[in-house]
Amino acid sequence: MDKNKIVQDFYEKLEAKGYKGKIVSAKHIPELQRSIKNFHEQKLLDPEFYEEYKSYFEFQPEAEFGEIKSLFIITVPQPQYKVIFHWNNKEVPLIVPPTYLHGMAIIKRIKAFLTEILKPPGYNVEFARVPQKTLAVRVGLAEYGRNNITYVPGMGSFHRPSTFYSDFPIEQDDWQELQMMDLCKECSACVRNCPTGAIPTDRFLLRVERCLTFHNEHPADVPFPDWIDPSWHNCLVGCIHCQKVCPANKKVINWVEPGPTFNEEETKLLLSGKSVEQLPEETRKKVEKHDLANYLNVYPRNLGAILNRE
Repeated sequence: MDKNKIVQDFYEKLEAKGYKGKIVSAKHIPELQRSIKNFHEQKLLDPEFYEEYKSYFEFQPEAEFGEIKSLFIITVPQPQYKVIFHWNNKEVPLIVPPTYLHGMAIIKRIKAFLTEILKPPGYNVEFARVPQKTLAVRVGLAEYGRNNITYVPGMGSFHRPSTFYSDFPIEQDDWQELQMMDLCKECSACVRNCPTGAIPTDRFLLRVERCLTFHNEHPADVPFPDWIDPSWHNCLVGCIHCQKVCPANKKVINWVEPGPTFNEEETKLLLSGKSVEQLPEETRKKVEKHDLANYLNVYPRNLGAILNRE
């Protein structure tokens, strides 16, 4: 099949599914590798944060099929999920922001989508663990908000990107400089609504060491810094403060899908730090069905901080 026909087929099927995506030449990989490393060398990134995600930032491109010639990045719309806990005879609803849940299911779905297009003409795809946000902005798929979250037209920040290496050759692409949404230039809603002061006005890069999301993704045995006020916690994991007030999310901010409901006994079990295997069967099924298992180790701390206010 003609390469141009494959590209056309890709974009037509992408649109039909309600996804958005781009194809970029593998020649840009070195620049993608340097982008975050440069911030680190300029001491603009918190050392603890960089060290924690070092293998992700300093990725080494490898694929079982051999030479990587292109990257396919696809993003799909993803909602918030509401999880309800019962505590002290009250319902405590908590949000899980977009991008936390069902990641593997989305990767499998996109891989199947790409394989259907690329396998018949003899090309391969393999999941790539690369800096997704940076790549999405570089190829013009998304734009950065002032909060350093990526926004896609029609999806806002409610989307989940996934990238795949391929041996499909592509010469022309849309590689561009990193840029912030025009909307942000006259808006400071996220700056004003961030309780921790993580979104600066004197530079573009987030002060990640002040970001609530960074701190509540740590396991239960890592205490919250003393300066974090318990009243700031608003999600089971992650944070939605800046996304809630962003004008670019006006059409999607109320998109909330129902998650599981845990009774008081189940809530106590999750607070105790039980592993998936240690949970009663009914509770375990809820956790697995809604893809909550990956974050079980943070719930005792995050959930505890919120329930202790109730």
